[in-house]
Amino acid sequence: AEVSQGHISVVLLGATGDLAKKYLWQGLFQLYMDQVSSGHSFTFHGAALTALEPGQRLMFDVLKKLACPPDESPNRCAVLKDQFLKLSQYHQLKTAENYTVLNREIETLLRQEGLKEAGRIFYFSVPPFAYTEIARHINSSCRPPPGAWLRVVLEKPFGHDLESAQQLAAELTSFFREEEMYRVDHYLGKQAIAHILPFRDQNRQLQETTSVYQHLTSSLSSGRTSFYEQYGVIRDVLQNHLTEALMFLTMELPANVSRAKEVLQCKLQAFQSLRGLEKNSAVVGQYQAYASQVQEELQKAQDYISTTPTFAGVLIHSDNLRWEGVPFLLTSGKALDERVGYVRVLFKNRAYCTQSETLRDAVHSQCKAKQIIFYIGHGALNTPAVLVSRNLFRPVMPEGSWREAVGRSDLHIFGQPLSDYYVYSPVKERDAYSVLISNIYHGRKDFFITTENLLASWGFWTPLLDSISHQPLRLYPGGVENQHLLDFEMVSGEVAFTLAEPMELLKPNRLMPTDYRTIQSKFRQSPLISAWSEDLISQLASDIEKTASGTVARSGQFHLALSGGSSPVILFQRLARHHYAFPWKHTHIWLVDERCVPLTDTESNFFSLHNHLLQSVRVPYFNVHPMPVHLNQRLCVEEDRGTELYAKEIMALVANASFDLVLLGVGVDGHTASLFPQSENGLEGAQTVVLTESPVKPHQRMSLSLPLINKARQVFVLVLGKGKHDITTLLSRVGHEPRKWPVSGVSPSSGQLVWYVDYEALLG
Repeated sequence: AEVSQGHISVVLLGATGDLAKKYLWQGLFQLYMDQVSSGHSFTFHGAALTALEPGQRLMFDVLKKLACPPDESPNRCAVLKDQFLKLSQYHQLKTAENYTVLNREIETLLRQEGLKEAGRIFYFSVPPFAYTEIARHINSSCRPPPGAWLRVVLEKPFGHDLESAQQLAAELTSFFREEEMYRVDHYLGKQAIAHILPFRDQNRQLQETTSVYQHLTSSLSSGRTSFYEQYGVIRDVLQNHLTEALMFLTMELPANVSRAKEVLQCKLQAFQSLRGLEKNSAVVGQYQAYASQVQEELQKAQDYISTTPTFAGVLIHSDNLRWEGVPFLLTSGKALDERVGYVRVLFKNRAYCTQSETLRDAVHSQCKAKQIIFYIGHGALNTPAVLVSRNLFRPVMPEGSWREAVGRSDLHIFGQPLSDYYVYSPVKERDAYSVLISNIYHGRKDFFITTENLLASWGFWTPLLDSISHQPLRLYPGGVENQHLLDFEMVSGEVAFTLAEPMELLKPNRLMPTDYRTIQSKFRQSPLISAWSEDLISQLASDIEKTASGTVARSGQFHLALSGGSSPVILFQRLARHHYAFPWKHTHIWLVDERCVPLTDTESNFFSLHNHLLQSVRVPYFNVHPMPVHLNQRLCVEEDRGTELYAKEIMALVANASFDLVLLGVGVDGHTASLFPQSENGLEGAQTVVLTESPVKPHQRMSLSLPLINKARQVFVLVLGKGKHDITTLLSRVGHEPRKWPVSGVSPSSGQLVWYVDYEALLG
């Protein structure tokens, strides 16, 4: 990157903390060694709340232990280390006045030395609760003059859910511009992860990217109990480290992978393609000794029960067509059998080998696993590496930074000897923080987390975190004793542990959704099925599939009429993701009602149906029947006869105009479809499709009439949420009064009506 010559002041806040001691000072020293001849001059300012004298002593104890790389000559190392210590000084930064003094000292030094200021780096190695106050002080009294840049480096956690991340981001953006903020994820500095994008770019022609299975995993060492108890494994590792690696794997490659702006844009698009997570997208566990460690280290009472997961496996899918049908597994945990991190890409194998594999070498064996592994570190190799199966392809690797290593046959990676792989390791191993600090110096934003990407990530993970917050955790003993306890499998788009629970789980002191069985009884003299919403939707989706399969077996086709609104959305998603045996090829999809807006409008029921169901299943195009609300470049005008057109289409295709199944919802005012209390049309009479008026915008609607709905062979009514409790209670008491409560008029003349009501709507 192009950088102007001049002086750079680096201010490390939290200069005596653990992160600074272990990594940051060493990273800053490496930056100085790399750039001492670049034309820039440097000063390094360690800062903390500690008073001047003890703070200086603590900081210089760390600086004296700094080390040079093995290939650095001892003489040069001694000189550079001595210079670095002379350029480093400690400051107590506690008050606004302290920041003003620091700024004055930097300006005085520049003036005395006759130096031009290139920029300032402020590295926040402090807890996030301190960010806002520090940001205010820097913004008010420590900004460099015009013409010099400011780079503010922030360490995670960046919130613990979407709302807290939004709040923190809003506070920071009131002081700093987006281009000034560098949010660190140290995994992006790890050499194997940092090479995923260049590897894909340099081997574009060789990757059969439509036929793979991806596995990203990280095993953790113990420590930081107070932090971990608040955040858990998903927030600590999956939401950031492994998600970032996933983005590098799944994003569309920009024309130039060296252009930060293009990379960040492609990354954001990859986020937007991820399919939403549900409770059954994850399995979670906790090692047995964790609870007692929390009680002891955090001085919790003996009856304290931790619900923090220390292990998680999550199944993710992308709606990008390139990745259709490809599962991505993210796993991480404490107290596993080894500490290791890797990104594994396993290719589908289409070959069948008739004769023994033992006589074939790895290059020509098409039946051995084909995989690419970005080995982050630790484990059997104990070094960063890129491994490619010899029966896949010989990769193109940059000669200056990666070299081919000899694959030892006595070492096995994923069940295969190392000699079965092309193995590459870095020419020069570099610590992740050294890599990232160098990128900060060069202004390489693509190695950091932008506000937009941060919020996209939290938007993706927060619904899952909410849904599993009270989910029982699988207990595991830790280490090799785990055996197969944490093995899990993919079934119908969900994940579940392979083995049954061998011991009683700890549960929070409250009833869980799984503590209730599905209730089956009567509601308004018709069958009632009730459960927690997630279980209810699962049951409803299964019942719809069963009805569809039976109808297709009898008559060859299935006519399904679906309502709009918010309630059916999770049903549509369930049908799209978990019901692969659904006879979509023989299904006709009709609309129960539609808002008088263009079908491409987000308010359109068809738009929602398309987004959440139709684009994910293989329904023949000519079997989809949207309501004709948009004719002659105008919306729902009677002279255009849209209602007649839809009625004729139904008469032409649906035998006796009797749908096989109609799905309805209920509004808080008792409306169903777009038939509202006191509606002039649709509650009675011969018309089958009508125009109606809604009390809320958009007012104009098109709807199937009540008489047509009542001709259906089956009608399912779905009612979800506490907001529907009052109307549910009212409907349980009133009779057939469709002019007051249109849904009370739903009574199939020769079919069956079934109510699907969740506990919140039923019980409040």
